Amino acid sequence: MNYIIYDLEATCWEGGPEEKEMEIIEIGAFRLNDFGEVRGKFNRFVRPILNPTLSDFCMGLTSIKQVEVNRADTYPSVIEEFKTWAHVDQEEYALCSWGSFDRKMLIKDCQLHDLEHRWAKQHINLKEQYMKINRLHRSMGLKAALKREGLEFVGTPHRGISDAENTVGIFLKYFGVWKL
Repeated sequence: MNYIIYDLEATCWEGGPEEKEMEIIEIGAFRLNDFGEVRGKFNRFVRPILNPTLSDFCMGLTSIKQVEVNRADTYPSVIEEFKTWAHVDQEEYALCSWGSFDRKMLIKDCQLHDLEHRWAKQHINLKEQYMKINRLHRSMGLKAALKREGLEFVGTPHRGISDAENTVGIFLKYFGVWKL
């Protein structure tokens, strides 16, 4: 079994997307095996097509620069590379993210590009399970959960690869407890 701990960043605007549709601009992920060993790391930018110019708010929040997405491939190419890296078509896997946003965005962007998306439905919402495992009354963000666990945030906040790496820390702390 491969556990794909991933995080996505998407186009965003101050105050919400309003009339604009969000698109993935970064995929950050780590692949872990049945023993909790990191077997690979994936980090790619994605060039958005609906709103190709990032807002100042988005660049400030994510630290992703316009030039980085301009140089990136579009979603169909990057997602095929991701699926190959994750061994989605070759081995058992579970996509794991902190919350449901990432799963919804994978499916939405597959639909936007008319790509098959059944593979993205095999998903574990770690945020929801963390709340249940710890008998919390409400869910908490990744930074709050890290603090609760005595873990320091590593990297840059709101960057897919950094958020994925920090999620790995919590995933490993409860390895064997998650309902997969």
